[in-house]
Amino acid sequence: MIKRLLWLLTLLLLAAGTFSEAQQPGNMPQLGFLSGNSASTISARVGAFRQGLREVGYAEGKNIAIEYRYADGKLDRLNDLAAELVTRKVSVIVTHGDSAIGALNRATKTIPIVVGVTGDLVETGYAASLAHPGGNITGFVDTSPDLSGKRLEILKETLPKALRIAVLWNSGNRVKLLDFKESEKAANALGLTLQSVEVKKSADFDSRLTASLAQRPDALVVLVDSLTTANAKAVIEFAAKNKLPTMYGTSEVIDGGGLMSYAANIPDLFRRAAAYVDKILKGASAADLPIQQPNKFELVINLKAAKQIGLTIPPNVLARADKVIK
Repeated sequence: MIKRLLWLLTLLLLAAGTFSEAQQPGNMPQLGFLSGNSASTISARVGAFRQGLREVGYAEGKNIAIEYRYADGKLDRLNDLAAELVTRKVSVIVTHGDSAIGALNRATKTIPIVVGVTGDLVETGYAASLAHPGGNITGFVDTSPDLSGKRLEILKETLPKALRIAVLWNSGNRVKLLDFKESEKAANALGLTLQSVEVKKSADFDSRLTASLAQRPDALVVLVDSLTTANAKAVIEFAAKNKLPTMYGTSEVIDGGGLMSYAANIPDLFRRAAAYVDKILKGASAADLPIQQPNKFELVINLKAAKQIGLTIPPNVLARADKVIK
């Protein structure tokens, strides 16, 4: 009886040792997370991604590890940060935005990359098609054929007398060039004149936005990417100071004082990205995981911001809002 108890105890100790070994950081799946922004700027996205990981059975620090790299708005750091993650030999890298994707594409052609959100991966050459990406990059894109038109349409309903709309965009981003061209088509159909306000770095925002006032735009549209997101606070303050109604391409800045946004729920795309990470860790190939598009877009309106610039949101626009901040 004693021998049997000793034998069982030995088995339990061996099993415990094996379990403990399996949980050591070196044996956990190692993920990389690369962003052109700061951690605070995209905290909602990171939180949603972690939630998604929990939903598919992962707990950070227990059975999965994540190496985070943030460029803090200094996009010229992305190449070095991408190289660091590749050197760490992570199993999968999660990222967002054309600048970070480009840096990773230069750093590796083999490590799977899951994109939480970006523009058109096919048009920019990162994937062969939506259904079959064909390389090491897949994920989620924030695109829709009529998205630019919808944003301008909502602005026109909000400001029926508006004729000139300034569009702030990163002209160094190939995806945003496509977005701007779509905006031009939509503006022509709505009888609006677009005014291009181009930036390529953070230092451009103050001078370019100030110069745009000379043409007296009736409103501003911000095409979202890593650069404009990193400088969202400056844009919000500029719009408030100059009483310029502004439409944003992400709802994340509305809580921070932005007026309105019409966009996909970007944090939710990051939550869904966790399921793709899980599939890849279990053997799926990024080349075969279809690129997904959002299926729901939300209108978010900040009435505090509207009051600050003396704007009354028409009842018909307010009725369409999915979320209203009072």
